[in-house]
Amino acid sequence: MKTLNILAAMLAAVSCAAPVKTADDTKTTFQTSRAWMPEIDNRADAVMVYGVGGNPSDKNQGKSSVEHRIATWKERGYKVDFMTGIAWGGYQDYFTGEWDGQWHLDEGQVNAQGDTIWHGHMVPYIVPSENYLKYFKEKHIKRVIDAGITSIYLEEPEFWARSGYSEAFKREWKEYYGTDWRPQHESPEATYMSSKLKYHLYYRALDEAFTYAKEYGRTKGMDIKCYVPTHSLLNYSQWQIVSPEASLASLPCVDGYIAQVWTGTSREPDYFNGVRKERVFETAFLEYGCMASMTEPTGRKVWFLTDPIEDWPRDWEDYRRNYQATFTAQLLYPQINSYEIMPWPERIYTGLYNKSKDSDEKIRIPSDYATMMQVMVNALQHMPLSGNRVSGSGGVSVMMGNSLMFQRFPTHEGYDDPQLSNFYGMAMPLLKRGIPVNIVHIENLGYEKALAGTKVLIMTYSNMKPLDPVAHTQLAEWVEKGGILLYAGRDDDPFQTVSEWWNKDGNTYAAASDHLFSLMGIPAAAAAGEYAYGKGKVCIVRQDPKEFVLEEGGDAALVEAVKALHGNIEEKNNFVLDRDPYKLVAVLDESVSDAPFRLGGMYIDLYDPELPVYTETEVLPGTQRLFFDVSKVKADKPAILAAASRAESETISGKTFSYVAKSPLSTVNVSRVLLPSAPVSVKVNGSDVLDNNCWDEASHTYLLRFDNDPDGVKVEFAW
Repeated sequence: MKTLNILAAMLAAVSCAAPVKTADDTKTTFQTSRAWMPEIDNRADAVMVYGVGGNPSDKNQGKSSVEHRIATWKERGYKVDFMTGIAWGGYQDYFTGEWDGQWHLDEGQVNAQGDTIWHGHMVPYIVPSENYLKYFKEKHIKRVIDAGITSIYLEEPEFWARSGYSEAFKREWKEYYGTDWRPQHESPEATYMSSKLKYHLYYRALDEAFTYAKEYGRTKGMDIKCYVPTHSLLNYSQWQIVSPEASLASLPCVDGYIAQVWTGTSREPDYFNGVRKERVFETAFLEYGCMASMTEPTGRKVWFLTDPIEDWPRDWEDYRRNYQATFTAQLLYPQINSYEIMPWPERIYTGLYNKSKDSDEKIRIPSDYATMMQVMVNALQHMPLSGNRVSGSGGVSVMMGNSLMFQRFPTHEGYDDPQLSNFYGMAMPLLKRGIPVNIVHIENLGYEKALAGTKVLIMTYSNMKPLDPVAHTQLAEWVEKGGILLYAGRDDDPFQTVSEWWNKDGNTYAAASDHLFSLMGIPAAAAAGEYAYGKGKVCIVRQDPKEFVLEEGGDAALVEAVKALHGNIEEKNNFVLDRDPYKLVAVLDESVSDAPFRLGGMYIDLYDPELPVYTETEVLPGTQRLFFDVSKVKADKPAILAAASRAESETISGKTFSYVAKSPLSTVNVSRVLLPSAPVSVKVNGSDVLDNNCWDEASHTYLLRFDNDPDGVKVEFAW
């Protein structure tokens, strides 16, 4: 087996002598509303200090100023950035009139019953008026730039689909459309228009806020970077929220995104084979894929987020199982190696949650879970980019677009899309057969890389509509050059009739797809079948994709069509990826086999807090594992292969290896350290703790355990 000596680069990445990182080379970050605390000092590269007034959901954050909080983290060597909500936050001084002498509670998002949609006490979800944006820029963005912040993250630009009834929204409607407001429940067209306005308002809000940040920064000689932490388009569509999503890529003031994917989003139930249930790993895989494909063609930076717990109170066993699923899913995208390692470490390390699903006893994070989590987080510090791709038949993509969010609420004419099944119907039957489905955003078709590597593209207009005709020209050109398009849909949903470009201004198409087909010489309302165009072809299946998953065995038509069109589909029950020296394995349930995945070699199991070394192991269906492949490193130099801490000041001198390990207080460090030969001395803070039983001769590794300290624990090996 080929061996790679990558550890020198890995060790250099954690040197405490390195300069403070810039936005472009930050690899790991996290968000917190707290000043520095020893219990949450997780040693990421950067910290996003949250909110000028903190996090309105955190009742225990204290009253320290944002300037003080920034200073405390800088003192500990962190690059300090700023995050706050754009659609909600601690902005009570605006709503109660403290800022301009006028109350603005009428600018909250309101549902059809006249109720404001709240994020917390006196924290409404906001209709982002121009007046609100003026306040936001002056009171929040300016202040943090004055405090020295050079990277700003405005999270969750969210407009609830069920809202749209406030006086503020009616005013924005009049301004945008030039007509009187129409209640969205009255017709599909009113719903569509309402959603487009919601979409526009947060596109405008981010454009204005970020443009101001960059311009104000330049007056102070600062280069301000601007990012949008956002849920995936998949999740927002499923949760019935409208947000600008992929269109933000057209804004020059947006430098990148954080993909806010975690247990709370990925546990949303979906349908497969007639069964509605949580499928956390599979949903997370599609969510991360959605965010990766949204940004990859544009060259924007993206961080992947995971959360060791979630917003809703559950039990620690549940948190651990699903964290492992989402963590694995994010790593199956080897073109990404920047991570938000956790949000709100204060709730992770100091929060109280149920001990187990059968116990009401509330405890802090179990010691072994904290250790495992920190091993995983530390692995992210070293996670390499890779040209490898996850195992399975490549070249199958599913298309989605921002208008997915426009048709979710309310329903019309009895047409429903339960749990976004018109999307999952295209993706889940293939994913469950071990096909690593890619996602393509219709908004990105103009980018050269958008369809790179796609052999078969699956799409529908049963759950979304094209916002302009340009995408159809791009699709037709792709098919003409040899692409294969599989279109699934009856084209009879009520949103086909909204007044849009395909049926007005000289166009008279009854369905949006008819315009696309016309460009390729295919007749309107074409029957199911295959149609040649240039070097490619179009396959039409006259079923809505939801029909593939709402009934047991309903996906046969889709699967057989993809097999025939692709020509080289392998069905299996697992995904495997090598990101040397790491190996990821996920084994699917509800798949083509119940067989475990068997692995032979020399591997450290990073999801086991004891860091065992295996020469043979197996991964069971419905579970995921992350391994360190010991064969990928040479044993002639010492190195930390896995640890629940971050190492600094690593020094090799003769036959000694020393370093300083840092990690949060009140947690336990477990490390597996590679050595040229068995140690004769192991010192922790000067005390010799050598235990010959901790040496594993086969892997040439020593298992070390001690209590963590954010100020550092001095470790020294001699052999």
